[in-house]
Amino acid sequence: MDETVTEELDLPPAPGAEQYHSLALANSVVALPGGRLVDLLATPAETNRWMTERGLAPVDAGMQEMCAAQLHVLREHLRSLFASHVAGLPARPTALTAVNDALTKVPTAPLLQWDERNGPYRATPHPTGEIVDHALASLAADAADLLAGSDAVRLTACGSAPCNRYLLRHGRRHWCSTRCGDRARAARAYARRARTDEA
Repeated sequence: MDETVTEELDLPPAPGAEQYHSLALANSVVALPGGRLVDLLATPAETNRWMTERGLAPVDAGMQEMCAAQLHVLREHLRSLFASHVAGLPARPTALTAVNDALTKVPTAPLLQWDERNGPYRATPHPTGEIVDHALASLAADAADLLAGSDAVRLTACGSAPCNRYLLRHGRRHWCSTRCGDRARAARAYARRARTDEA
């Protein structure tokens, strides 16, 4: 059984995760050897930091458990959509609905505001709940752009078990990191030696 732990993870972003925040979100829970999972969004503070690093929330947004839970739910739906795409299977309707709900939940344009001293201006209000809604909409739009755009053909799952991260493939590379590539090569070498020993 997998055990979810909170720890610093010395693992570079998977290829494409810096370009697509939705890919980074999908990869924010990482499967490690030994059945361990590292959740980079395990606490509201970690969620706030993750969102701040990507320009999705201010440093002082004050994420609460409910905010982190909303991001976790979207993450699972994105992982489902990415898995469906990689496997060439139809998407789960609940995952599509979740992404479309996130896309349509926030205003599409800044609202008209009025400041007594400076007069009218346009801005998007950002109380904590709306920050989360805007972040979810941004991540959902990012995922939709990835899945419906030209990079979709490069989307793949890391080819090194037990890794569960997704990446944008470059050439023949099917690993999210050097560490996973080394592990996959070592496993292949071990399998070849075992076949030779049996012969």
